[in-house]
Amino acid sequence: MKRTLGRLVAFDVGKKRVGIAVTDPSQIIANGLTTLVIHEVLPFLVKYLENEQVDLFVVGYARQTNGEDSESMAYIKPFVQSLKNKFPHITVEWVDERYTSQMAFQAMIDGGLGKKARRDKAMIDKISATIILQSYLESRDFGR
Repeated sequence: MKRTLGRLVAFDVGKKRVGIAVTDPSQIIANGLTTLVIHEVLPFLVKYLENEQVDLFVVGYARQTNGEDSESMAYIKPFVQSLKNKFPHITVEWVDERYTSQMAFQAMIDGGLGKKARRDKAMIDKISATIILQSYLESRDFGR
């Protein structure tokens, strides 16, 4: 019997907000889901997991251009630890998130969004999470 795939969920963790993206059930396409204040993420995930099977969490790993951890890791690592504590049955994988915010901003420009929409930090966070998840999917598929 073929096991059905669960979704993959990705997080772009910021100091105040977390952008969240998910795959379709076939784990082919990454889509932005929402952006939440950081303390709302775990309760949101509890409800989300009541209705959706999730196989993996993907978290953006913040590095400086020289490859060293960025200051952002000071709040990303505790977030990941809380994810692992709350959902120990779901594996967490890291993806280098350098340049995702710039890529998200460029995607907004390329998509024709006006200046006011491009100032929407929540939208940038959600798009960044989508880029992180798409990057994970591409690296996983490339490694097959």
